[in-house]
Amino acid sequence: MRSFLAVFRKEVLHIRRNRGVLIVTVMMPMVQMLLFGFLDQTVHDVNTVIVDQDRSVQSRELIDKLRATKTFAITELTGSSQNARDEIIRGHAGVAVVIPPDYHDDRARNRPAKILVLIDGSDSTVSAGALAAINGVVADENLTIANASQRTVPLSAQPIILFNPEGRTANYIIPGLVAILMQMIAVFLAAGSIVRERERGTMEQLMVTPVNPLGLMLGTLAPYLFLGLAETALILLLMRFAFFVPIQGSLLFLFLIMIVYLAALLAFGLFISTSAKTEMEAMQSAQMIVLPSIFLSGYIFPFEGLPVVLRGIGALFPATHMINVMRGVVLRDAGLRDLMPDVLGLVGLSALLVFLGARSVRKVTA
Repeated sequence: MRSFLAVFRKEVLHIRRNRGVLIVTVMMPMVQMLLFGFLDQTVHDVNTVIVDQDRSVQSRELIDKLRATKTFAITELTGSSQNARDEIIRGHAGVAVVIPPDYHDDRARNRPAKILVLIDGSDSTVSAGALAAINGVVADENLTIANASQRTVPLSAQPIILFNPEGRTANYIIPGLVAILMQMIAVFLAAGSIVRERERGTMEQLMVTPVNPLGLMLGTLAPYLFLGLAETALILLLMRFAFFVPIQGSLLFLFLIMIVYLAALLAFGLFISTSAKTEMEAMQSAQMIVLPSIFLSGYIFPFEGLPVVLRGIGALFPATHMINVMRGVVLRDAGLRDLMPDVLGLVGLSALLVFLGARSVRKVTA
């Protein structure tokens, strides 16, 4: 018993002194519980463009019914189908509903009426939810009119799934998975760089050498950057030739954005490494950041299903923007102009994280 109490007291003191590990250990399950509690797989508030070519009372009633489902958040009313398609390519909208110019006349004369629905298939969860909601609205409209007139008035929707018409899960999952894998590799590799020198006792030697803090940072991160780019090329090859996911957009543009993305992740990992006392603490801190970013980035759960606060937090993670870029380039052939908000978000986050990383290195070497 005396031995037990002595060892028990020693371990309690060790835990109390290592507050970083204690905080991470306590906070991680709390954060995960909150995330899983608030995450909602129900598809709602999908950005929707309405192409109303009829401009009648009946078309406005249909728009109101679409809005009442809570599945569609109507962001734009336009008369151009091409404009609606461009909005989907840019990622600004997930659904476009085209109401033809003869919609009112067909309904008034009990002739078959049809609406066209364009759905972004690059997000299979959202596309399935949107298609189900559209079919529900059409069925409810037909049932209401049939009960009133004792005859069936055929209103139908013609859905067109863009960019992933087969509905292949691999086309949706793998482009986002590339961003997630690179995040894990870059953050964990960089998080162990500086703290590893401290644990091995070589940090003091590094500090007394005439090394510029910026040179130390760039020299530490450059090998991981080249490794990350090589890993990206390998993953893209597997994606294209092993899983047969077509790459519609520019590979050059994709790799240029990947450099910005990796720079942000490596700088953030370096910031963690300079703040941690042990390599284990650095890995735990990195995991505490990486795990929420997976759930809040829109990779697993629809981004629109998150509460506003969590969507704001998710926008602070580079992975959120990189996933949008990957899916836009690979599936929708989107370019710089189409993806400008996410590109600017990545550049801004990268500049901020590189600044914080350089500042943390300067403090360590001062």
